[in-house]
Amino acid sequence: MPTAPDLSPAATTRGRLQPIGLGRARISGGFWSPRQQRNADAAIPAGQDQLEAAGNLHNLRLAAGIGEGEAIGPVFADSDVYKWLEAVAWEYGRNPSEDLLRRQRDLTAVVAAAQREDGYLDSVVQLREGDKGRYQQLVWSHEHYCAGHLIQAAVAQVRCTGDRGLLEVAIKLADHLVATFGEAEDGKIRDVDGHPVIEMALVELYRETGTTAYLELARWFVEARGHGIIADHGHEPTYFSDRRPVREATTVEGHAVRAVYLAAGATDVAVETGDTALLEALEGQFAHMWSTKTYVTGGLGARWEGEAFGDEHELPPDRAYAETCAAIGGVQWAHRMLLATGNAFYADAIERMLYNGFLAGVSLKGSEYFYVNPLQLRGNAHPDGNRSPAHGRRGWFDCACCPPNIMRTLASLDGYLATTSDTAIQLHQYAESTIATDTVELRVETDYPWDGAIRITVDKAPETNWSLELRIPAWAEGATVNGKPVDAGQYARLDQTWSPGDTVDLQLPLTPRTVTAHSRVDAVRGCVAIERGPLVYAVEQTDQQADVDDLRLLDAPITSRHDPGLLDGVTVLTTRGRVDDEVEITAIPYYAWANREIGAMRVWLPRD
Repeated sequence: MPTAPDLSPAATTRGRLQPIGLGRARISGGFWSPRQQRNADAAIPAGQDQLEAAGNLHNLRLAAGIGEGEAIGPVFADSDVYKWLEAVAWEYGRNPSEDLLRRQRDLTAVVAAAQREDGYLDSVVQLREGDKGRYQQLVWSHEHYCAGHLIQAAVAQVRCTGDRGLLEVAIKLADHLVATFGEAEDGKIRDVDGHPVIEMALVELYRETGTTAYLELARWFVEARGHGIIADHGHEPTYFSDRRPVREATTVEGHAVRAVYLAAGATDVAVETGDTALLEALEGQFAHMWSTKTYVTGGLGARWEGEAFGDEHELPPDRAYAETCAAIGGVQWAHRMLLATGNAFYADAIERMLYNGFLAGVSLKGSEYFYVNPLQLRGNAHPDGNRSPAHGRRGWFDCACCPPNIMRTLASLDGYLATTSDTAIQLHQYAESTIATDTVELRVETDYPWDGAIRITVDKAPETNWSLELRIPAWAEGATVNGKPVDAGQYARLDQTWSPGDTVDLQLPLTPRTVTAHSRVDAVRGCVAIERGPLVYAVEQTDQQADVDDLRLLDAPITSRHDPGLLDGVTVLTTRGRVDDEVEITAIPYYAWANREIGAMRVWLPRD
């Protein structure tokens, strides 16, 4: 069995907090561990088979001069290969194996052979359009989008395996972009891709290599938005997050994934360039999104049309698009805002999105997926499209952005657990895990989110003062640390000289609660949703005595019981409701719906 290189697979930033990375933060059991294991054992190998069957790998081989035929699939087909390669890299960082290394190296060699001499790389454009077709339809061609995912995969690969093969491809491609894009008076192409992600990628490549030209190009792409470039091509700019300059925008709008990817990249730029005005603008945009355009599940995107954010408080549960990729992009943005500011609000947002809006997108088996994540499915719903949730989760999609995105997120999940600052370690997400720095080693024991008891044991510590900072979620009123009350919505700070064997006991109250939406969310006015800890709950037809579509919730106690044999083991909530007569209502975690059968489901329940 190969061993991982002596690397910390994370780079330092100029933010208030520093990531620890997968090499030093490790999920060791509990809730997330089996999900990561299924991702490794089932999803990632199946993902390569799906990429083969769909033609994505065929395209790259043709561009590399291997075989004969024509390009297959959408113009952005390469991007799914790169997301899969990134998942392989992060998974190797968790559990090194010869099989993963072989898969990575074999495919990296094909990608390298497909690259043009000047650094350009996009197999579908190369095959269908030739060199003259480059960047002719950048608003739709996803050429920078594909490049961004390649760069992200390359950075993950070198940090987790030490292999530089894909990094050399990425550097060559990034150098090509630096030489090609910028201001017209400098003899460059003044244009932006219709689908952001290149901004995040270039900043991360700058962190890896120290090449400032990559950071400057990322900054240029961010600043070029909102100045008429896309409108000049004859396209309505809102969909592309191009209606207003990023630093002048007050909210997110348009295609949800595009919007949050752009905001995440802009956050990276703001942090690395010290642009406090841009960061303040992004703080305002995130706050507005969270308070007016985010579902209770953390889902983002209210409209099927354009996969888009709607207007303020336009959050219909049955027509929610809430694309899985949007939740992933939301987590990526919130993580960058957390590193930049140290504000617990962003860690709370990550938790809500991970446990609900993201996790609903993958089956308990780990290899079937939802593209769309509504908060209500009516009885006898007709599955009228490939992405309709009425089909149930599916093994792949005609537009397969979500499955490999889920794979890379689960494989890199350990990186969201903790951070460091000058004299402190922050625990943001609670899981059975180990956390290590050069001088401190911590062991976290918990059955969270089913149990609110979290014990942190110090296994190694220096003989100097340092602080342990524990996030107390905003929902956790009544939380205690070592038996003493602490304030919700911020970090509890314990500052002392620690010794090996010291323990800290955090207790988060998990009493079920009901929540209401803003009064302007017309579709759920008069309704409540049920939550317990970080989990949003749903009622599913298979558990009910009456039609879910007719249920009304009574003002009755909500009781909880853990059922280890149900849905991989879940805490079930029960309460009372009414149709014609009074009935019992059973609720399960929203993420687990549609794993037994496809039927009526709803998160928001009308009050009786």
